[in-house]
Amino acid sequence: MRIKIPAYVLIIGSSPFFIVFTMILSILYGAKHIELGTIRDALFHFDAGNVNHQIIMQSRFPRVIGALLIGAFLAISGALMQGITRNYLASPSIMGVSDGSAFAITICMIFMPNASSMEMIVYSFMGSALSIAIVFGLASLLPGGLSPVRMAILGTIIGTFLSSISAALSTYFQISQNISFWYNARLHQMDPGLIKLAIPFAVVGILIAIWISKSVSVLALGEDIAVNLGQKTVLIKLLATLSVVILTGISVALAGKIGFVGLIVPHIARFLIGVEYKWIIPCAGLLGGVFLALCDVLSRFLNYPFEMPIGVVTAIIGVPFFLYLVRTRGGGKHA
Repeated sequence: MRIKIPAYVLIIGSSPFFIVFTMILSILYGAKHIELGTIRDALFHFDAGNVNHQIIMQSRFPRVIGALLIGAFLAISGALMQGITRNYLASPSIMGVSDGSAFAITICMIFMPNASSMEMIVYSFMGSALSIAIVFGLASLLPGGLSPVRMAILGTIIGTFLSSISAALSTYFQISQNISFWYNARLHQMDPGLIKLAIPFAVVGILIAIWISKSVSVLALGEDIAVNLGQKTVLIKLLATLSVVILTGISVALAGKIGFVGLIVPHIARFLIGVEYKWIIPCAGLLGGVFLALCDVLSRFLNYPFEMPIGVVTAIIGVPFFLYLVRTRGGGKHA
């Protein structure tokens, strides 16, 4: 008798191999090729005078760690947003959440130019919360505003509006060069200290997501059904929003705006696993991390020896996927 192994077991079980493989690829390849033996020496016998060792430990290793984490955070955020809203187009980038974080960071850099990394992260959280409040507040006031396509349009409008204000303010206060990092994500400028600072917040955001995952599965069936089954829908939505605010805010603070990861990966996870969010959320996190890290590797070869911005690579994949969803799903909500 053939034993069928669940997809989530395969994804979680094979994830260490794919993560290590992706990390090796990311460290090996770039403008300067590095040998596999050099990576081993840098990890176990680091020589501060060796240029290759410096590149590995100070640039490429933090870069791939950052890509894995950010991809995971954005994918989990997208999965939560799609689950609680039953909106198959929901994601941090399309709903303007990432733009809100970048907007708040712009404000922080203007009025608090000497702000610490912790203050920058807090401002990023506040910006995420602001944009979510605006988009969902306006959507609830407009006729049919909560439909997937209309919410996507509304989120895009709000995100563009916030980006435009940020651009105007950064030009007026002459900080355009500084703020460009958060609007043109650059993983090669990853700050290891900021990663360490962000991890405790990320753990809280992920634990919240896992804790409410079963309730999100019920909520995704419809609010009336969830209420009849005894779910505290308002509390679940608030906790999910808190998790999205934390994870998206951290992602933007670490590397700036990166689009479409939170849209694409949850759909892939749902296709492979099914509708159980207790498995969608961890699997989306694992798939999202590997996806973004591989996109980062690809970005180094599309315009070799120069690097293509990571946002361009995710957009090349994400825009056709977005149009496919609109074309095949129309204005309906996912079950």
